[in-house]
Amino acid sequence: MKKFDRKLVLEDGFEYYGYGFGDRSERVTEIVFNTSMVGYQEIVSDPSYTYQSVVMTYPLIGNYGMTDWDYETKTPTIGGLIVREYNDRPSNFGSTSTLEEVMKKYGITGIYGVDTRKLTRSIRDFGSRKVLITDTGTTKERALEILKNTDVPTDAVSKVSCKKPWKSKCKGADFDVVAVDCGIKHNIIRSLVKRGCNVTVVPYDTTAEQIDVLAPDGIFFSNGPGDPTDVGCVVELIKNLRGRYPIFGICLGHQLIALSYGAKTYKLKFGHRGGNHPVRRLADGKIEITSQNHSYAVDKKSLEGTPLKITHVNILDDTVEGLECEEDGVFSVQYHPESCPGPQDSAYLFDKFIKIMQEGKHHA
Repeated sequence: MKKFDRKLVLEDGFEYYGYGFGDRSERVTEIVFNTSMVGYQEIVSDPSYTYQSVVMTYPLIGNYGMTDWDYETKTPTIGGLIVREYNDRPSNFGSTSTLEEVMKKYGITGIYGVDTRKLTRSIRDFGSRKVLITDTGTTKERALEILKNTDVPTDAVSKVSCKKPWKSKCKGADFDVVAVDCGIKHNIIRSLVKRGCNVTVVPYDTTAEQIDVLAPDGIFFSNGPGDPTDVGCVVELIKNLRGRYPIFGICLGHQLIALSYGAKTYKLKFGHRGGNHPVRRLADGKIEITSQNHSYAVDKKSLEGTPLKITHVNILDDTVEGLECEEDGVFSVQYHPESCPGPQDSAYLFDKFIKIMQEGKHHA
C-alpha cells in the first residue's frame, strides 16, 4: 500500500490521512462538505468557497476532467479540495486538462484517499471548523498550534470581487442590469443575458451615485463568500437603491438584502451545500429541489416588523429561503436558481426579475 504523505488536522485534534494532489502548500481554512454528485469543476471555481476546504461526499472526483466552458470564475479561489478517490485520467470529449493541473495552476491544495464518510459525519455532528492541510511529518501538537494562531481571513468578498466594471452584452437587449459582484458566478450572468439583458458587473464597493449614472432597469446582488456582516458597504448600498430600482439577490445577496431592512443573520452549524435541498414555495406549496452553497442564514424572528415577507422555506430545517418586499420591487432567494449542473426547478425567478423590470419600464 502506498504510504500516506498528507493529512488533515481539525482544530479539535482529529486527524485524517491521505495523499496530496494539486498544490502541496500548507493551508488553514474552514472545512465544509458538499453533497453534489456532479459539478466538481463548478464547485472548484465558485468564488463562494474562498477560504474553505470542501469535502466531496460523492466518492469519485476528476473522472471527466476540466473543460474550458464550465468555469464559474476566471480565477478559482477555493481553499482546498478533499476527496475519497481521485481520477487523473479523465474521459470526456470536452476535457482540456485534469483537475490536478488546474489546482496546481491556481494554488489549490488537495488531498485524496481520506475517509470522507467519517469526515462528513464529523462536520455534520460537530459543525464546520478550522482545518490544517499539511504533510504527515507535522506533529499534532505543532498542527494545533498553527490552527490556534491562524485566523481564517474575513476579506473574502474584496478578494473575489472585480476591481473595475465590465460588461456582458446581449444582441438586441431589452434591459440593462447592473450586477454588484460579491463573488458572482458566471452562469448568473449567462442566465440574465439569455433573457435579453445587457449586464454591467461592478465591484462590491460601487456607490449608489455610480450606479445611478448607469441608469439600469434593475440591479442584481450576487452570491459570494463569508459573513454578510463583513460587507456593510453593500448593505448601505441596498438601502440607498431599494424602492428606486427592481432588485434581485441570490445567496449572499439575499442575506445582504435582509440586513438592509434591519433583519439579522446567523451562522449555520455546517451550512447547506449541494444540489438536493428541498424548498417549499409558500405561494402555492410547490416543492423546488434546489442547489445551495452557504454558511449563513436569515434569522426568521428578526424579520418581524420589517416589510419583508417570507416566500420560501427549507423543508429540512425550516430556514428562510426566500424574501420579498413587493412595494419596493425587491426579492431574493438563498439558493441558486442558475445552478448548472443542478436542478432547474427555480429558473423562473430570473423571469420574475424580467417581469418586474418590464413593469417598471411601463410605469416610467
